[in-house]
Amino acid sequence: MIGGYMRKTKPKGVGTTLDPKYFSSLCTSLQGRREAGSSVCSALCVGEVGVEGERAEMGLKAAAPFVGMVMAECAQVGLMILGKAAMSNGMTNFIFVLYSNALASLILLPSSFFLHRSERPPLTIPIVCGFFLLGLFGWLAQIFGYAGINLSSATLGTAMLNLIPGLTFILAVACRLEKLDWRSSSTLAKSMGTIVSIAGAFIVSYYKGPSLLIAPSPSNLHHQLLSQQSNWIIGGLLLAVDCVAASAWLIIQALILKKYPAELIIVFFYTFFVTILSTIACLVMERDPGAWSLKPTIRLVAVLYSGVFGSAFQVGVSTWCLHKTGPVFVAMFKPLGIVIAAAFSIIFLRDTLYLGSLVGATVIVIGFYLVMWGKAKEEKVGVDDGVRSIESGSQNFPLLKSHAEET
Repeated sequence: MIGGYMRKTKPKGVGTTLDPKYFSSLCTSLQGRREAGSSVCSALCVGEVGVEGERAEMGLKAAAPFVGMVMAECAQVGLMILGKAAMSNGMTNFIFVLYSNALASLILLPSSFFLHRSERPPLTIPIVCGFFLLGLFGWLAQIFGYAGINLSSATLGTAMLNLIPGLTFILAVACRLEKLDWRSSSTLAKSMGTIVSIAGAFIVSYYKGPSLLIAPSPSNLHHQLLSQQSNWIIGGLLLAVDCVAASAWLIIQALILKKYPAELIIVFFYTFFVTILSTIACLVMERDPGAWSLKPTIRLVAVLYSGVFGSAFQVGVSTWCLHKTGPVFVAMFKPLGIVIAAAFSIIFLRDTLYLGSLVGATVIVIGFYLVMWGKAKEEKVGVDDGVRSIESGSQNFPLLKSHAEET
């Protein structure tokens, strides 16, 4: 009886007789469950890594335009100082614009088409017309800008750039490139930051106050730039026209980038058309053969700097940042150039630091960080949306579902 009872209660496949079919089925079931668990762990790990990678990538994308625009503004300030020095030595603004943009075109021609050889959008007649319009407004901005600097000073030229953010913000809203939602804290921050930055730029330009640091030995270049009698009223008006043309240039560039997202090719055609327009203007207006000379050396240095770091580097970086962030973000760095110009004047030109420069720079920084906070808030919304999509996607495991159905 005991032997019979045990034979009746033994599980199937246990005992002296082993059922091969049952054993094979059991092994297959265990293997499937193990693979399903492993798939769940792998999916969870991949989801976590994807979320962290997305956050890191978004952080780098947000920092790159900031660094690029600071470098571009440093190059812009150096361009204004050297341009003023070259024109003080007899070079006209038409010749200076021609030489610098011709050099930039030669630099950008091979690099632009090489870097965009695999993903180059097709060139159509409307796109080429847009390039010409971009070159026209850019040429006007350069001609009026250098003429205004020649009649006034590089410091005033840098100071007048503070008009560009407000004009660009208005044009961007009019062209529907920038959303204006007064209920949004980011919009309020960008609007207030623009106003505060412009106010700080005017403080730096038109309020000196008592001197804080007096340089012992000003450089010869500083005396050279300040020795000429300048017509500040006409120079200021020409610089104001420069700001209007530059604001329109930013908007046109943003519209072109939506249809033709190849930054270096856009910059090449921009410098190419500026070169053509400058050549026509020089042949009509420049009758003195001496105006074409690159002597003294300061002319050659200014042209080389303008072609490499001005028309090529500075415009190229600004175009890339405009494509990534929009025209208002790029324009907001123009008041920051006044702070950089003040620092360059103290370090390289041995200028005197006044209270107005310090107060104005502080106000500009406050406005700058208001705009940066508004942009960061918009970026954070985009990052959170992307992370939520990744997290929701990582919670769906079709492999686990199929294994559950099989078992």
